[in-house]
Amino acid sequence: MVNVLSLFDGMSCGHLALDKAGIQVDNYYASELDKYAIKVTQANYPNTVQLGDVTKWREWDIDWGSIDFLIGGSPCQGFSFAGKKLAFDDPRSKLFFTYVEILNHIEDLNPDIKFMLENVKMKKEHLDVISDYLDVEPVFINSSDFCAMLRERYYWTNWNILKHAVKSNMFQSILEKDDARIDKAFTLTATYYKKGGEPTRQRNFKRSQRPIAWIDDLTTRHLMPIECERLQTVPEGYTDHVSNTQRYKMLGNGWTVDVIAHIFGSL
Repeated sequence: MVNVLSLFDGMSCGHLALDKAGIQVDNYYASELDKYAIKVTQANYPNTVQLGDVTKWREWDIDWGSIDFLIGGSPCQGFSFAGKKLAFDDPRSKLFFTYVEILNHIEDLNPDIKFMLENVKMKKEHLDVISDYLDVEPVFINSSDFCAMLRERYYWTNWNILKHAVKSNMFQSILEKDDARIDKAFTLTATYYKKGGEPTRQRNFKRSQRPIAWIDDLTTRHLMPIECERLQTVPEGYTDHVSNTQRYKMLGNGWTVDVIAHIFGSL
């Protein structure tokens, strides 16, 4: 049984991954602000202790020395090649340093603390800053090794992540209607719900930059929320406690659960 502190918890993909990895949870503390993500978490894991704003962590009334496991994916907007690339000048991406502060605080009380941090593909100079602060090198994993979607991410842990077998999950396998002409879907983003956004554009796309719902060279369609759950290897219906717009947002912001379960299983 482990006590887990999940920062930037979202809809608790971390808890889903712990379950898949067969790791029993005693207490799961979550720091999250989005009320819709919290609603989904509490509907599926009602015993989750919601702590609120991560910047107010010094006010949290928890037994810090009992935390066995610190996990989180600090906001990535400043690092993403798709954004403005402000890096640590972006107030959201600066929250990485809050993660480090909390990790250092727990380590003073429990030197055996295990930690995992996830973030997007980024410039090497920014990658090196994160690695220097955490004193570990990241492992690069593309979710396409585990599911039907391309999703490149870095993972920092203080244990060795085992090598994994590449699964041959094809895009067609997650569709309600078998109408795809591609093998893997493009990365699901938090803005997928927006009308006219990336997944519905039909022009000016190179083949390598095809939207997530590309059916053939000329046609796209929006994926259903349940199909997006399957892409992220989230249990079907897990997010159906909120509107479709909010489901798309949190699935785009979430983790590929099977990737995280493999990382946790490496313990």
